[in-house]
Amino acid sequence: TSNWELYRAEIALVELFERLANSHNIQLRLFHGRGGTVGRGGGPSYEAILAQPPGTVRGQIRLTEQGEVIGSKYANPAIGRQNLEALIAATLEATLLQPTKPATPLFLKTAALISESSMRAYRQLIYETEGFAEYFFQATPIREIAELNIGSRPASRKATQRIEDLRAIPWGFSWGQCRLTLPGWFGFGSAIYALLHDGQSKERATNLALLKRMYRQWPFFRTLLSNMDMALSKADLDLAALYSELVADARLRKKIFTAMCAEWDKTIAALEQITGEKQRLANNPILARSIRHRFPYIDPLHHIQVELVRRYRAGQSDERLKRGIHLSINGIASGLRNTG
Repeated sequence: TSNWELYRAEIALVELFERLANSHNIQLRLFHGRGGTVGRGGGPSYEAILAQPPGTVRGQIRLTEQGEVIGSKYANPAIGRQNLEALIAATLEATLLQPTKPATPLFLKTAALISESSMRAYRQLIYETEGFAEYFFQATPIREIAELNIGSRPASRKATQRIEDLRAIPWGFSWGQCRLTLPGWFGFGSAIYALLHDGQSKERATNLALLKRMYRQWPFFRTLLSNMDMALSKADLDLAALYSELVADARLRKKIFTAMCAEWDKTIAALEQITGEKQRLANNPILARSIRHRFPYIDPLHHIQVELVRRYRAGQSDERLKRGIHLSINGIASGLRNTG
């Protein structure tokens, strides 16, 4: 939904500035935020630039990279050069080679329906499920993350345990730590399920054909699914189940974790139906291999972290215990990337 709303806003700005360019000689240049979770601008920059609406690049683009990705993208001169080359190449390609034909009204209408349905499912879990805040604060290391000096502002706007008061970075960071990456995919499966299972069989077949066409022909939709695929590839339900054991209320734990697993199954099925690929990141084997090779180093950190968090919350106050939790948080974040 966040990506779709940005896309809609950019289309509106292009239309506005096309009028202003003629009457007031004002040109549009968008300032993008990059890095973090896929909902906040994470994912490959090259594909993201090519996925912009026609008329938003035109030879220039401005962006800021989150601090968490600076080291991995620019600390090594060769890698830094490669990333800058990708940005320049995408800007030139979006300006000179990409077709200027906008997405069809049917594509835009379908994307709006998916966004609305997805947001409804997401909000139903987060804000309308009784006990969800309790589950979140117990099943993720959010309280321990708040103690780390990893941002310029507190993790929460107020001293409460309300989801609404949390800032975006610790929210996404926490879901990455427990290996659910939930903001990057939750709700999409329900939205596609509604499109493909409601109505007559002929209508359902037509909708599936439309979704496949959107994936092939519309860079925005293809990039959206690609980023979701990446978020799913970094998730692990077995490890997430380990974190859910930190929730004291067994009934609450089962209710919410079961709901998340059900949505996971729907999302995986939706991606397979639209893309035709049964393996995660099948279209990006280099990234798939890179992520897969990190797991043997990251996965043990999760087991260590859960045990340390359990002891810490039980009242053990050893400074080494606290430092161990913080080191595990840093290690997992470094391995997963796209975390906050």
